[in-house]
Amino acid sequence: MGQANGSRGRPRSVDRRSAANGRAKRGRKALLVAVEGIDGAGKTTLLALLADGLASRGWRVGRWKEPSDSRLGLEARRISGASPAAAALLFTLDRGASSPDLQALRARSDVVLSDRSYFSTLAYQGSALSGRERQTLERFQASVAQPPDLVLWLALSPAVALGRVARRGLLRSPLERRTILERTARAYARYAREERSRFVRLDARQDPERVAARALEAVLSRLSPSSTAPSSPRGRSSDPPPSRGGARRAKGRARL
Repeated sequence: MGQANGSRGRPRSVDRRSAANGRAKRGRKALLVAVEGIDGAGKTTLLALLADGLASRGWRVGRWKEPSDSRLGLEARRISGASPAAAALLFTLDRGASSPDLQALRARSDVVLSDRSYFSTLAYQGSALSGRERQTLERFQASVAQPPDLVLWLALSPAVALGRVARRGLLRSPLERRTILERTARAYARYAREERSRFVRLDARQDPERVAARALEAVLSRLSPSSTAPSSPRGRSSDPPPSRGGARRAKGRARL
């Protein structure tokens, strides 16, 4: 599974009472939005623009990233080529262990933006498995993971994605190979067809601001019509936990 780095900032001011009223009107936990796509598709850029767009409209935005334990993620990526089933298990174990932290974040947010979800595991590792093994993995994910309410899929050809990765000037991960990205892109397309009510396809070739505008429209359309954004002109965004220990220490308080 690919992984993009999150960014941290300082908390912005927010009318907490107004934000709490907004959550109460919705009467449910935060909308969980996952941003998906192959490496180089532009997830980091979209997440930043989308968080700013929602926060500027007064929504309390939580930020999440998978895997939450970066050390586990590195090990899973390292072994993914040789043993995709073992890598999928590591990602899923991390997902289950961090679930209480994600639940806490959703309880204090209006919208949670997640850098990847279990669909990354299904697309990257699951696409390397046999049909029966993939079905087992899908059932396992359903029993462990919190399913996203909305998946923003950044669709991009592997050739273009690899060109972007090369321009970063960084070492490629074991998963940033054309054959793997082609297989993964086909898997994302299949899940988008099977889960039409959950997936929104975004053309990642377009200008980032245009992609973000389409994504913002999709997110706002999923928010309950009965909910109203907090009256504060600026919302607050919480970063994903940097590690398992960091997530536990940060539990119970919102961060930007």
